[in-house]
Amino acid sequence: MFHKKGLWAKKAIKNKSKAAQKKPLVVEKQVGGDKNGGKRMVQIKKSKRYHPTAEAKKRRVIKRTGIVRKTKLRGSLTPGTVVILVAGRHAGKRVVLLKQLKSGLLLVTGPFKLNSVPLRRVNQRYVIATSTKLDLSKVQIPSNLDDVYFRRNKKDARKQRREQIGDIFAATKPQYAVSDERKKDQKTVDSSILGVVKANADKKTLLKYLAAPFSLRSGQYPHKMKF
Repeated sequence: MFHKKGLWAKKAIKNKSKAAQKKPLVVEKQVGGDKNGGKRMVQIKKSKRYHPTAEAKKRRVIKRTGIVRKTKLRGSLTPGTVVILVAGRHAGKRVVLLKQLKSGLLLVTGPFKLNSVPLRRVNQRYVIATSTKLDLSKVQIPSNLDDVYFRRNKKDARKQRREQIGDIFAATKPQYAVSDERKKDQKTVDSSILGVVKANADKKTLLKYLAAPFSLRSGQYPHKMKF
């Protein structure tokens, strides 16, 4: 095959490589004046005037766009579990856990009639799970209760601010108003939760338990308590 393909003839052929022309680093320039020598060699590319003492390490940023991690819930947090809020404006109140949203936050409700806690999103770090649980297998939670449902409309707030730009001192902070849709959803969810509570054998104790706020007295330590 070496002879058939004629590789012996191709091997003998040598291509003449062109010699790379080196570019000059300096250029000769004429300089005026009797005491300057008449000529001077000047660099074409001038060197840097500032040289850092140490090069800083560049931080490597890796973008992983295709990975979606779901927040893992604690084993004690299941739908129907009564949890205690430890942060926020409703801290110390007992609420019912409905489900986990796509963002990883928990969807909880008071119910509102018992402790004035509406439908809210809460991070699992700010709740204490109790041993009290409700059976929510027959409760249907509306499908529209997601992360988008709880977003506030920023366009209306900006519009309200623009209208108040004329008089700075008369401007007031835009007040949040609960929509009719949210009030309707709150009543729907609360009626189903209260139906489960009232169907329980210890309904009187459970109603008082959900309505009463949680607090610690002297000599009580959370890490030694069983909730």
